[in-house]
Amino acid sequence: MILYHTPLSGHGHRVCLLLNMLEIAYERRAADAALRADPAFAELNPWRQIPVLVDGDVVIYDSNAILVYLARRYAPGSHWLPDDPLAAAQVQQWLGHAAGEIRYGVASARIIRQFDHPEIYESAVLIAGRFLPQMERHLAAHTWLANGELSIADLACYAYVACAPEGGVSLQAFPAIQRWLRQVEALPGFEGLPPLPLPE
Repeated sequence: MILYHTPLSGHGHRVCLLLNMLEIAYERRAADAALRADPAFAELNPWRQIPVLVDGDVVIYDSNAILVYLARRYAPGSHWLPDDPLAAAQVQQWLGHAAGEIRYGVASARIIRQFDHPEIYESAVLIAGRFLPQMERHLAAHTWLANGELSIADLACYAYVACAPEGGVSLQAFPAIQRWLRQVEALPGFEGLPPLPLPE
């Protein structure tokens, strides 16, 4: 099994976490901008984005899709992605938040402040300011994000929320979110993203 990603990518990080926690052996291949520009990489992902998982003859891109694949293929019927319709729907809701409000809120703020990415910082901060209080209220009443137990939803949402301060978005006002982050960090197989300097 091969995972193409970059060390600072929260999208790749969520896949690494699940692979670690499922104790699946895999090879990491750094996919920098030069590699992603290579026509051979477009054969793996025509969008030229990371992460990309190669599992034998199976090639999957989009980090949340990879999480679903790994959970169904290597941990069927588990807490990672429950079979119960309501529980599965709750997981999917948070996967949607990971791809929506988290990506365009705290994640966007981080790539703008750290990498001068051409997005609008004020918009990212506004989205984060709307989303984080909702996440805080949810976690104040729930141990995990979906169905009362650990799932791929927690891994999908973790990295960019944990790195929010690297984008200039403070988490000091959100004790339930901080508690949840510590829970994820205490899981066997956890590894953190390399830290970036906090913006002034």
